[in-house]
Amino acid sequence: MRVADGLPSSSNRVVGELVNGSTRSAAACADLLSQNDVAVIQHEYGIYGGVDGDEVVEIIDGLRIPSIVVAHTILKDPTPHQRSVFETITSMADQVVVMSEGARQRLCQVYNFDRRKVTTIPHGATVPTAARPKRPGRPTLLTWGLMGPGKGVERVIEAMGSLRDLPGRPRYVVAGRTHPKVLAAEGEAYRDARIEQARSSGVADSVCFDPGYRDVTMLTELIQTSSVVVLPYDSTDQVTSGVLVDAIASGRPVVATAFPHAVELLSSGAGIVVGHDDQDALASALRRVLTEPRLAGSMAAEARQLAPEMAWPVVSGAYLHLAHRLIAEQRAAAV
Repeated sequence: MRVADGLPSSSNRVVGELVNGSTRSAAACADLLSQNDVAVIQHEYGIYGGVDGDEVVEIIDGLRIPSIVVAHTILKDPTPHQRSVFETITSMADQVVVMSEGARQRLCQVYNFDRRKVTTIPHGATVPTAARPKRPGRPTLLTWGLMGPGKGVERVIEAMGSLRDLPGRPRYVVAGRTHPKVLAAEGEAYRDARIEQARSSGVADSVCFDPGYRDVTMLTELIQTSSVVVLPYDSTDQVTSGVLVDAIASGRPVVATAFPHAVELLSSGAGIVVGHDDQDALASALRRVLTEPRLAGSMAAEARQLAPEMAWPVVSGAYLHLAHRLIAEQRAAAV
């Protein structure tokens, strides 16, 4: 089941589409989901229709089967309506899944609901099994994902000037298309501004913007060929980052700003966390990873140690175990 984005899905794995703003579609969605054993609801405020995505409440309320809500974003300072929507969702769900310990703590500290419903299951990732591809001659710093304000790319471009003296002339690759909502509202203003920043800073030959689409295999290969993955995000609130998990799963050193998931996941040594406003610390961390092979190797080794628990088969197994438990509890209650 997917939320319609204006174009019908061509995948035969999609059995139905939800049309936001349509009460009839919400009811049909609940009926279709209820033909299964368990419904898994991915929750982000921007996915569903209504104010703060409150139309999802109608869908969950119409379910006749157990429901698992996967909370991708847990706001530290929600508006009254955001709090009301989220607390309604969590009260109606049979189980709420978060993807980090920081997310679990924030959920329990900020919101009012039954704490016994919370389960932590890590964000899944593809753990490479093939031999690692050969890295390019120039050391590569990599940031990827949907582009737009908040990505923090400007921080790394600013740091590139201080790395020009390093052997091999490191380059910074920014991979990914502009976020569709940003593109609709602002066009390519953010990307264009970053291209101009690189030009005016004299590092245009060391910064590459690659908007091409990559499937999982191609993206994994790109990650593996990088010397260091950089997550320079503006957010101080992000408790789940799929990009961070993918970087760790691919065994790459990470340098990130101090958003909660990075602080948690990199604490054992798989990366370096720097302050959001500490440009010198960012440049220093990147220089260290690029010039200290022993440090980079130990970070990569720690990432490879963490990777197995993030593998999709492990994560899907945890969801299956949870689903079987909810089904058993529903049957026991019906007796």
